[in-house]
Amino acid sequence: MLSLIFAGAGSPPLESLLRANPRALLGAVVRPGRPLVHIHFLDPYRPLASPVHDLDGRVKFILAVAFILTVSLTPFGAWPVYLLLWSIALSAEILSGLGVGYVLRRAALALPFVLAAIPLAFTTPGTPWLEFPLGPWQLTLTLDGLLRFANVAVKSWLSVQAAIVLASSTEFRDLLLAMRAVRIPRLLVAMFGLMWRYLFVLVDEAVRLMRARSARSGIARRPADAPGRRPGGSLAWRAKVAGGMAGNLFLRAVDRSDRIYVAMLSRGYDGEVRSFATQPVPPGARVTLWIGLALLGLLWLGGILVWG
Repeated sequence: MLSLIFAGAGSPPLESLLRANPRALLGAVVRPGRPLVHIHFLDPYRPLASPVHDLDGRVKFILAVAFILTVSLTPFGAWPVYLLLWSIALSAEILSGLGVGYVLRRAALALPFVLAAIPLAFTTPGTPWLEFPLGPWQLTLTLDGLLRFANVAVKSWLSVQAAIVLASSTEFRDLLLAMRAVRIPRLLVAMFGLMWRYLFVLVDEAVRLMRARSARSGIARRPADAPGRRPGGSLAWRAKVAGGMAGNLFLRAVDRSDRIYVAMLSRGYDGEVRSFATQPVPPGARVTLWIGLALLGLLWLGGILVWG
């Protein structure tokens, strides 16, 4: 859709515009009174000039996975090791140019999922700290349970930071190539790629649906001194309209995905996503990889020997 807007003579392609200024198209799709964010907000990649961005995608993928595994396998209560791992994450955030605040704000989105580990604070045996009456039950918060919950929260927080740095500094196609390079099954990699691309198709259909609704809807305003019902119908009516739009979105997305799949088959797609031959990892990136793996291995071994 936006490619047609920039299809005039002498206009640069859409991809080059996004690379030059990824925020320039955020208001490309508008509706009366309010801008509608473009679907490119889904892509976490931020094109910046930094040593982390210039590093080979395969090296970044392996180091990120190794970092997450090191965090997950570090024994309970190894707080000095957690602090050193956090310093590594902070160094990567600063070197990438993303900024510590940007990564921390994104990592905070994962904190609500950590609440699933709250029962550990009440079910882990240990020294009682606080007691909460809950009807006929008595909930006892133990110090050991609280420390175990904090351990899970810190591990999740560090792992999410590594994933954010990886996704924000590596294009998605480079991530797919990195998965292929480490021998992840090709079918699984193809599923990841198609799922990511069809997500944009789904959101694009939602954008079209919302624009069509705005084009066919008036703005009802009720005078301040006129009592009565809120414009737009009751809550049940709004739920009915939202349900109808969701069903329409599903049908439109399925129909468009079928057309995209037929177009892929007509171009020779047979279930295998082919690409050019990958270049060997540069020597400097190999040195970075081995130094990073050695550092993470030493931290994990130290945690095992001291707190294991």
